[in-house]
Amino acid sequence: MKRVRVILKGTVQGVGFRPFVYRIARELGLKGCVLNDLKGVEIEVEGKEDKLEEFLIKLNREKPPLAHIYSQSIEFLPPHGYEEFYIKESEGKGEKEALILPDIATCNECLRELFDPDDRRYMYPFINCTNCGPRFTIVEKLPYDRKNTSMKDFKMCKKCESEYKDPLDRRFHAQPNACPVCGPTVNLYDSKGKELGSGYQAIELTIEAIKLGKVCAIKGIGGFHLICNATDERAVMELRKRKKRSEKPFAVMFRDIEQLKDFANPTKLEEAMLLSPERPIILVEKNRELAPSVAPELKKVGAFLPYSPLHHIILKKLHFPIVATSGNISDEPIVKDNDKALKELSNLCDYVMTHDRNIVRRCDDSVVKVIGGIPTPIRRSRGYAPIPIELPFTLKEKVLAVGGMLKNTFAIGIGDKAIISQHIGDIENLTTLQAFEESLLDLMELYDFLPERIVCDLHPRYETTKWAEEFSKTRGIPLVKLQHHYAHILSCMAENKVKEQVLGIAWDGTGYGEDGTLWGGEFLIATYKEFKRAFHFKPFKLIGGEKAIKEPRRVALSLLFEIYKKDAFGVIRKIVKEIHDKDLEILYRAWERGVNSPLSSSVGRLFDAVSSLLDIKQTISYEGQAAMMIEDMFEPSVKDKYPYEIKGKEIDWKPIIESLLEDSQKEKAPTRFINTLADISTKIAEEVGIEKVCLSGGVMQNSPLVERIKENLLKRGFSVYTHQKIPPNDGGISLGQVIYRGT
Repeated sequence: MKRVRVILKGTVQGVGFRPFVYRIARELGLKGCVLNDLKGVEIEVEGKEDKLEEFLIKLNREKPPLAHIYSQSIEFLPPHGYEEFYIKESEGKGEKEALILPDIATCNECLRELFDPDDRRYMYPFINCTNCGPRFTIVEKLPYDRKNTSMKDFKMCKKCESEYKDPLDRRFHAQPNACPVCGPTVNLYDSKGKELGSGYQAIELTIEAIKLGKVCAIKGIGGFHLICNATDERAVMELRKRKKRSEKPFAVMFRDIEQLKDFANPTKLEEAMLLSPERPIILVEKNRELAPSVAPELKKVGAFLPYSPLHHIILKKLHFPIVATSGNISDEPIVKDNDKALKELSNLCDYVMTHDRNIVRRCDDSVVKVIGGIPTPIRRSRGYAPIPIELPFTLKEKVLAVGGMLKNTFAIGIGDKAIISQHIGDIENLTTLQAFEESLLDLMELYDFLPERIVCDLHPRYETTKWAEEFSKTRGIPLVKLQHHYAHILSCMAENKVKEQVLGIAWDGTGYGEDGTLWGGEFLIATYKEFKRAFHFKPFKLIGGEKAIKEPRRVALSLLFEIYKKDAFGVIRKIVKEIHDKDLEILYRAWERGVNSPLSSSVGRLFDAVSSLLDIKQTISYEGQAAMMIEDMFEPSVKDKYPYEIKGKEIDWKPIIESLLEDSQKEKAPTRFINTLADISTKIAEEVGIEKVCLSGGVMQNSPLVERIKENLLKRGFSVYTHQKIPPNDGGISLGQVIYRGT
């Protein structure tokens, strides 16, 4: 007889791990106990040696599908004399290391019960079990037990309690377990706050309202959605008007994969992602128009499938898909609380559906795009956060990384893991800064985390940088400021566990450079300790600074002024008819004198300039709009490119622009421009001669560009690394900040 103590760390709480251990221990005739603690799961089993060996094999081979074991320690001890195998009460002592599972889409078993008229949870919008349902958005503290979640306010009825306490039941210790008798319920209000109904009656009224073309705010797992009929142009335009969102595409939720295929052509890989337990929004190609205003001027639409029981119930009763966009005032965080929804969202919608299960932390829908044949997060949030990223080595100290300003995420680094927050968004006003601080302090408290080092962006005007400076000063914690594009490359190195020196190609819209200019077209030679700016695009002036980001024509004018001086007036008039001579004179003088015209090497801005010069888009209403439209115009059969020059360490864009203007086949110009960028990457990689190449930055969300770069480099024997776990955009730089000088 022997006794084995096993300590498991990872996502092993809230996934049915204890009942799984209970079952296999009983099957093998072993005795002992299993419990949750602040580190993970601790198991003690005793019995004959061959049975213990079989237990250890089953523990890893047959573990629950949602479980991820990051570390496992095994210790053999003398027998204790257990009389049976049982599940021990959770312990809340020691250092917090247990990992929290993300919110998981409703499983098939729960769906069968949801639509079974004979089941006691028939049409109950909060059905869940150990294999599905909310986790991250309801947990208040560790360990993950019901008393530590927002479900503590709902006392289980006898039937639910019986399931909860039965180790052989699918709902054993499913913390959100509930039914219509004892669990949360929904309520419907009109825009003036008058209650119209509760329970299933509220759902029926909401369904009828959507059918009539109304806009409804509906509380989900991580916040409110604004919902309307995605095939009704009038309803979609009304939503755009109320939300002050002129062109930025809306996400569309479809009843099932069959309905989705009526409107789009997902690839097999995209279909697999759509059906995954994470249920992200996937960018798929349209084959039939929804309401034209859903995703104007774009070939793709953000599509996803229902992930909560309430979504399933609503879409089951509708014969059309629905727009399901974040419920928020423009530029503010997604609303998660009932009072705020009734106060603020009622101005954006006709009806508000709430429920009485508190959302502890907001969590937007995740967005994934297949880039270069690889599913890549564009926004990493619900379904993925807060699963940690395993690091290539163990950090010497605890690190807090506050991320950037746009598409913000922050991260905490502990040991060999980085826990990256859910998507916070663009931190450009007091409300979003408060949401950032609230979420950051919440995650720190959840893990009793006190950083020994803080890392922020180099940009002095980022709100996150200012916050980090104040926090560092107040708490007496060392602060490191890290260059933006270097952080991009470090993030790609870290998630791919690359330990050697790399050539990093970091292209995006804007990032503060070490020389005080705006970088964005960078070739960096990088290790985890330092980097060197090897090559970059020739800087150009952004006339009007921030205005140039919204007006591609200003970037185009800057390039034309550089090439033709005042002769550029005639060139631009042929393309942009609405520009007047007086305006051109003012812009030229600003360019000539450098008034509010910072220098930039940004490839993202070059995409904007090309968009203007080809008269694709002269002004944009959301970030990346022009580049997305250029991507849509890519033709794989076109292989030729424009000429360019590399002078010293600078790539001169002048020959590219001149050739593009002279191109008689303007419809092929977007593809030739992309091919040229890929060729530049290849040329410089060959000159630098480093075998490992990392691609990062927002421009690396352009799938044909990434495909062409990879194709060129792989043919020449390079190893190319891209993102698969975190976004290539600024949502990923917090990981790079965590890993900096961590070796």
